[in-house]
Amino acid sequence: MTTNQTLEKLRQMRLYAMAELHQNHLQNHLYDDLTTDDYLDLLTQHQWEQRQNKRIERLIKQAKFKENASIADIDFNSTRNLDKNMFNRLSTLDFIRRKENLIVTGASGTGKSYLTQALGHQACLMGMSVQYYITSRLLDHLKFAKLDGTYFKELKKINKSNILILDDFGLQSFNNKAREALMDIIEDRHNSRSTFVCSQIPVSGWHKLIGEGTIADAILDRIINSAHRIQLKGESMRKINMNKIKN
Repeated sequence: MTTNQTLEKLRQMRLYAMAELHQNHLQNHLYDDLTTDDYLDLLTQHQWEQRQNKRIERLIKQAKFKENASIADIDFNSTRNLDKNMFNRLSTLDFIRRKENLIVTGASGTGKSYLTQALGHQACLMGMSVQYYITSRLLDHLKFAKLDGTYFKELKKINKSNILILDDFGLQSFNNKAREALMDIIEDRHNSRSTFVCSQIPVSGWHKLIGEGTIADAILDRIINSAHRIQLKGESMRKINMNKIKN
């Protein structure tokens, strides 16, 4: 088999990274000192890394994060009430493997969304699937999905993700359709997937917020009992960052 045939077959098998590295070697004699086994290992590793990187890029794109958040950029200022040791334990994502939830509460601007998206981004880097939603928009989307007959298809898609992030939970009141949709989401994910909930409203106010006591009890029982909690305090991070820029 000629060199060109080998390269073409690699491309036909979609081993593009392997083909590119092999062609580069043939043109520049970069790896002449390697044994056959070492060279094959090099080609294989290069192909594997490219596929992993592309998968991570795809997971991040599919998550539809609002911010490019990173664990490395988390501010552990003592006034925020964010325990660094606790958060570092969460960032290992072992609790995701245990199908546990996360609740982050605090006033507007304290960084609730950023924390959950940073963990979500970390999950993508570790090969997990994530979906980020503003809660009211997701529930509106599901309301229209009921009308066009795609409701259960959308629920199935939501439940596939290892992590579902519900941001701005409770900023809009829940009507019957929203309550039912939320119940369906939480019920499907209970003990099988992790859900992150960000809210300006303390957990103690969620029962009244959701309404319909029986449904509220069922939803909260499934979210809260297996959840880690972070309650952020302090000034708005947006205000602090703006002041830093001005100064």
